[in-house]
Amino acid sequence: MDPAWCRSQLACCCGPAGCALCCGCCPKFRQSRSTRFMYALYFILVALLCCVMMSKTMPKEMKEHIPFYEDLCKGIKAGDTCQNLVGYSAVYRVCFGMACFFFIFCLLTLKINNSKSCRAHIHNGFWFFKLLLLGAMCSGAFFIPDQETFLNAWRYVGAIGAFIFIGIQLILLVEFAHKWNKNWTAGTASNKLWYASLALVTLVMYSIAAGGFILMAVFYTQKDGCVENKILLGANGGLCLLISLVAILPCVQNRQPNSGLLQSGLISCYVTYLTFSALSSKPVELVLDDRGKNVTICVPDFGQDLYRDENLVTGLGTTLLIACILYSCLTSTTRASSDALQGRYAAPELEVARCCFCFGPDGEDTEEQQNVKEGPRVIYDEKKGTVYSYSYFHFVFFLASLYVMMTVTNWFNYESANIETFFSRSWSIFWVKMASCWICVLLYLWTLVAPLCCPSRQFSV
Repeated sequence: MDPAWCRSQLACCCGPAGCALCCGCCPKFRQSRSTRFMYALYFILVALLCCVMMSKTMPKEMKEHIPFYEDLCKGIKAGDTCQNLVGYSAVYRVCFGMACFFFIFCLLTLKINNSKSCRAHIHNGFWFFKLLLLGAMCSGAFFIPDQETFLNAWRYVGAIGAFIFIGIQLILLVEFAHKWNKNWTAGTASNKLWYASLALVTLVMYSIAAGGFILMAVFYTQKDGCVENKILLGANGGLCLLISLVAILPCVQNRQPNSGLLQSGLISCYVTYLTFSALSSKPVELVLDDRGKNVTICVPDFGQDLYRDENLVTGLGTTLLIACILYSCLTSTTRASSDALQGRYAAPELEVARCCFCFGPDGEDTEEQQNVKEGPRVIYDEKKGTVYSYSYFHFVFFLASLYVMMTVTNWFNYESANIETFFSRSWSIFWVKMASCWICVLLYLWTLVAPLCCPSRQFSV
């Protein structure tokens, strides 16, 4: 056996090397990205475990396919049929362990600016031991005394953390809208085609928002009844009109020349999406027809058969849920996002217009590519310093752990929750989405009117 290969495998599990060391045929990895990929992999594993624990069919399947199942359950003191390992209480305990795991690393990596420090090596390596630590913390949560008090207290902590996680995503969405307009507007000084791009994208987004509200008015309202849906559609549509008018007011334009319809168009699209998602999550209304039968109203007729296929809805819903949370975590933990939350932005004169402005300009990786050595296919992109905030990265995943816990257990309808029926309809999910919609609008409005309310302060977006 090749000694070099053995060393590389050992380094991947125990040392500060990236996960790309495990396979010579893998593409080249940046060390910073491979580290985030490994933490994301741990997060996915625990999130999938939570979804499995919330399945009402899991105990039955385990009993049928695992030999000596009842003896095993009694041996580990999990109940006669391992009922302590399933349900919302089990998810609370597992997510408590994962949240503690990321919170400990958040404290451990505070104020790390150099990837060569001892704490940075712990953050970037020792993956096997971290997996053992994560498993131990998730398992240890089942032995916490006074479980009832713990679950009641942890539920409120989870709700607060989940709302903070949603708030961070909404703040970054508003920041993204301003950054988009600012970047493309910078290009108009040298190329007038950027004006056409701004106008085209703005027109498309407003068309999507207007079309979305028209379709929702057609399919989610009826001539008689559906008063709640009509009020919500009218209110949210009015909010979209309000932010569009405020964005182009002369007083706002004088204080913020970069304010425009592009940002309000993007926020309007997001409001349209959240409104549709909330109405889709709202419990159906039943009324008696002329023949005395219960019929559903205020929901579209198509798609009802899709909701009846529990396996399909559960599989697609779980995949989309984890994918969206993971995307939010990874995009929220870049250096740019961290700076935006702290109010630090690039100087306007340094802005270079690009279609894909979220990524760096072409050629910025040239020096990193030169750092690739023979053998391990890892690009050491943190030799001069960290490229993202380690502590903030773990803090976002800590909040995401709480968001997963609350979402999978159906927020405040936890006692009757299970993964098969979670993606159908629930008042808790409906109001969380509507609240997110209104908070997003308020955040964007604040970025517009804050310079007017506080003229002595300097605002930069």
